[in-house]
Amino acid sequence: MNNNVSKFILERDQAVLVVVDVQERLVPAMDQGRYAEVLRNIDFVLKSARLLEVPVVGTEQYPRGIGHMVPELADACRDKVIEKLTFGCCGEPSFIEHMNSLGRRQAIVVGMEAHVCVYQTVLGLLREGFDVHLVRDGIMSRGEIDYLNALESARSAGAVVTTSETAVFQLVKVSSDPQFKEISAMVKARSSVK
Repeated sequence: MNNNVSKFILERDQAVLVVVDVQERLVPAMDQGRYAEVLRNIDFVLKSARLLEVPVVGTEQYPRGIGHMVPELADACRDKVIEKLTFGCCGEPSFIEHMNSLGRRQAIVVGMEAHVCVYQTVLGLLREGFDVHLVRDGIMSRGEIDYLNALESARSAGAVVTTSETAVFQLVKVSSDPQFKEISAMVKARSSVK
């Protein structure tokens, strides 16, 4: 397969979902309407990843100061949450060690803030040789210009900028997949909330 195309195709047995720093004390600084939408999208990707047996890795930036992951996501990320002091997740040795131990080379990235921890994580993962899919409706920043710059810069660096539904349906691949019916029901439920 042409290498330029292969990075765009997510494979269930190669993907890892990375949930970056969606923490209690960051939330009040965000636009609350936008946050509710991003949280709904992250929750959808998380639930889908669990159904499809895609590993999930959560991170928390300095939890003593910023708090822990929001309760709405904490249970779905329970298998692995890594505390860090570096903005980019790859600066924390235990993060990259864990990612490498999974034997997968694709990272689906969601979280906060797009222009700081998420962006630096994307760059670190790319440098480590991962194909990175940045979920544009699953990330946010306090300011729109920072959010837009993070998307543009991540794409320029080599990340695939995608959406929550695009990523999930790439993992499902066919309507005969045993999890398709449940994921399809989640999509319909999401559509009625928007």
